[in-house]
Amino acid sequence: MGAGLMGTSGQADVPAGAIESELLDAGGAPAGPSAVGIALRPQEPPRAERERTIRSLRRHTRAIRLVLNAMLLLALLYTVTIAKVLLIPLVLAAFIALALNPIVAGGMRLHLPRWLTASVLMLGLLVGIGVGTSMLAQPALGWFQGAPAAIRSFVPKLRRVTKPLEAANRATQTLVSGTSRATTAAPPALSITPWDVVSRAPKVLAALLGVVLLVFFFLTYGDTMLRRLVEITPSFAYKRHAVEIARGIQVEMSRYLLTALLINAALGTVTVIILKSYGMADALLWGTVAMFANFIPYVGAMFTTIVLAVVGMLYAKDINFGVFLPALTFAVVTALEGNVITPLIQGRSMRLSPIAILLWLLLWGWLWGIPGALLAVPMLTCAKLICERVRGWTWFAVIVGR
Repeated sequence: MGAGLMGTSGQADVPAGAIESELLDAGGAPAGPSAVGIALRPQEPPRAERERTIRSLRRHTRAIRLVLNAMLLLALLYTVTIAKVLLIPLVLAAFIALALNPIVAGGMRLHLPRWLTASVLMLGLLVGIGVGTSMLAQPALGWFQGAPAAIRSFVPKLRRVTKPLEAANRATQTLVSGTSRATTAAPPALSITPWDVVSRAPKVLAALLGVVLLVFFFLTYGDTMLRRLVEITPSFAYKRHAVEIARGIQVEMSRYLLTALLINAALGTVTVIILKSYGMADALLWGTVAMFANFIPYVGAMFTTIVLAVVGMLYAKDINFGVFLPALTFAVVTALEGNVITPLIQGRSMRLSPIAILLWLLLWGWLWGIPGALLAVPMLTCAKLICERVRGWTWFAVIVGR
């Protein structure tokens, strides 16, 4: 019996509860398998804390992405600004080539080589530019040289209107300073000498030659470049999508540019007829100004209206309501063209939001000056057509659309 109470090692059996109580009293932990697993396994954070951490990381990622996109946009604007001498002829040549591409495509359907049709078009373009320049150079130089004399002769006509204002101004200066101040001296007359024309001619001719060569090469090798770009795409689906985008943009931009050119040329012709009917001098010059200014929506029509009103006042014998009739008639014609004729011809797909147009004009006018304002709307139209076909950028087409 006594041997039954002893273990094999000669020690007495101790209850397990007594050992656990002693370990707990000594600050230890239970030595069972579950206790060892609890001690070795790291404590996991709660699920709510993990979700908060993930949301915080996502917010930080979005903020970093936003900052990087803003820096990329600023770098792009800076690059566009400093490279405008290169980019303006390139963009202008690309749009001219898009406008003339249907003619080259028609020549190919008649089994004519692309280079032959493009050469004929470039020759006709150079002849047209030369004839137009020779017809407009003399009136433009005459107007610039005669403008100071016209302004001086125009001042007495306004004497009845400005005399009360001048008297009030002198009375105000007398009350403020005690003495009447003399009128300021007239600014020096504006004149353009032949040397100015000769000194600027090489730069203008070089820029014109560069644009013509770019247009020729775009018309001749444009399809070849497009095929090479399609060949480097990774799969057949991408190739087909790229071809659809390129062809769609090419067709729609060509139609838009040709339509805008024809509408503006018709507006210039109507302006010449209006000015000749009113007996206004240099009608061809102001009709050309109206044609090119109409490429700038809203702003171009207002600018031409103001110019016609000022020119009418300068060369009128007396200021009356009849002086403003040419400008008012032109304003009515442009309002009809911009609100009825152009939307009907171009269709709804080419319509742009007036706010988007004005913001785009401000941006590119600030970056590139007058050439940027002239090219702004074609660039915005091209960007809208591209964004409609590229996944993830349809929001831009919706914003700038009308």
